[in-house]
Amino acid sequence: MCSICGIIDFENGGNLNLKTLENMNKTMKSRGPDDDGFLSCSFAAFAHNRLAVMDVENGKQPMSRTYGGYRYTIIYNGEIYNFKEIRTTLEKDGIKFSTDCDTEVVLYSYIVYGEDCPKHLNGIFAFAIIDEKENKVFMARDRFGVKPFFYSKTGTSLLIASEIKALLKHPDIEPIIDAKGLWQLLFLSPASVSGSGIFKDIMEIKPAFCGSFSKDGLKLHSYWSLKAQDISISSYEAATHTKELLIDAVHRQLVSDVPLAVLLSGGLDSSALSSIAAEKYKSMGQILSTYSFEYQGNKKNFKSSLFQPQGDDDFAIWIAQKLGTNHTILTAPTKSVSESLVDAVMARDIPGQADIDSSLLYFCSKIKENHTVVLSGECADEIFGGYPWFYREEMLSGDFFPWIHQPLSRARLFRDEVANINEGYNYAASLYKNSLADCPLTGNETADMKTARQATWLSVNWFMASLLERKDRMSMYSGLEVRVPFSDHRILEFVYNVPWSIKFENQTEKALLRNAVRDYLPNKILYRKKSPYPKTHNPAYEKAVKKELLRRIKRGGALAEMLDKKSLEEYLLGESKTWFGQLMSKPQLIAWLIQFDVWFEIYGVKLIN
Repeated sequence: MCSICGIIDFENGGNLNLKTLENMNKTMKSRGPDDDGFLSCSFAAFAHNRLAVMDVENGKQPMSRTYGGYRYTIIYNGEIYNFKEIRTTLEKDGIKFSTDCDTEVVLYSYIVYGEDCPKHLNGIFAFAIIDEKENKVFMARDRFGVKPFFYSKTGTSLLIASEIKALLKHPDIEPIIDAKGLWQLLFLSPASVSGSGIFKDIMEIKPAFCGSFSKDGLKLHSYWSLKAQDISISSYEAATHTKELLIDAVHRQLVSDVPLAVLLSGGLDSSALSSIAAEKYKSMGQILSTYSFEYQGNKKNFKSSLFQPQGDDDFAIWIAQKLGTNHTILTAPTKSVSESLVDAVMARDIPGQADIDSSLLYFCSKIKENHTVVLSGECADEIFGGYPWFYREEMLSGDFFPWIHQPLSRARLFRDEVANINEGYNYAASLYKNSLADCPLTGNETADMKTARQATWLSVNWFMASLLERKDRMSMYSGLEVRVPFSDHRILEFVYNVPWSIKFENQTEKALLRNAVRDYLPNKILYRKKSPYPKTHNPAYEKAVKKELLRRIKRGGALAEMLDKKSLEEYLLGESKTWFGQLMSKPQLIAWLIQFDVWFEIYGVKLIN
């Protein structure tokens, strides 16, 4: 993994300021600590920070190749899991490669296939290519947006970067948010509108989009979309094919020239990945390394709930022993979780998921001490139906996203002249309704199949997107690459069309996945009830963040001026209720407010009406 950065201008070469580009690139050094590089032509200047994973010696970027008398140059962030097959095909077409890295394969894929090249790629990627034959820059992002790609237009220039902080380093880009940006933070965050960078005039290339910037301007289009089909299949056939797809995805993503491990919580998803990976490692005479996460004080303070019925620790240790992995338990100190809230904002460039972010930031920094690549079980719930809104139709019949239990919880803490609560709520509710209307359907669905498809569509495009963003920013802040086998688009394409009666067989969540991996897992893990990413239950954490919030309000600043003091006092005295997803309750909202204040302070954010 790496970072990409560029300035493109077809009308004024003087705007290709290499010093500015260098300053932009420096902001993302953590994403690529191993090397950096710069290259320019008459209409574009590219910069790159490299995290060396494949062909460590020869994969330097920007990478240029001459073909047919013209030069092509790529900056690329990602991993292509079918690059060996593509390479073989291109070699048959006469292409001669000089490296073993996937970067060169992506570059030649564009040279040979043109703007259709993303359709050939199975992986996670964001890349830009200077095409000196056509005098344009081609850009593409992976199907689920695992890898980030932001851009901004200023005058005649197009600026591109892996992270927002790089764009803000350009002297023409200001840290401004308008009403819609604020509403996304207050009503939707950590989810956000696809294509939006929250900041005014900062956008992102949407997942599964590609296109070019030339003298004719910026033209982007979708190269992949989810399709609904009516299929007839047995439970056995569905499980068998799912198993084949998952094993293939895991095996492809185990390829690495640097140390690799798996995140193992002891739940169904991570245990399935670990079991498949451990078996593959044993066949090669190697032992797989795994990690699980815990928090200081959780053994004493853990409280079972509907969302977190059990802690992970014992399950992770038990299955790790069964699989024979080299297992490490990482424990996050309460002080680190609270103090890392600031770094979590710096990593994400916006207020995110509070301690859900800061703890992952801490864990990734510790993993990086011994490993550069990890596999994660993220995305299985969104694809296989692990949430209650997949089978409870009433959760999709309201006017708001089903994972946001208290949509007004944050907005009510702000003065209404700041939040414009009614307008903000209506804006967010319209996003939900429009997204629901866009769900791919055949028109022949049973009621439960329609609910399942709508739940999948919403979960993948909103909930899963926010989790993937979090995973990328928190891991890459320490130069750690996270791969997500369940996000292989072939799995979603198949599972989306499997009848719900098979996916929810015997009224069991993720029954299809459980049936697919039953040969890999003992029943203790196979039928374990879902438990989300762990969080701290230590009361010392809530005490610490509450103290910090009150300190910030007392000293004054952006947050203090925006808050409704009476509403905040009532909230702090009230009971703790989960308001987003399965993890975010009162301590997380308090911490989010701290992140909001930190964001305004460090980034110099300006709010305009």
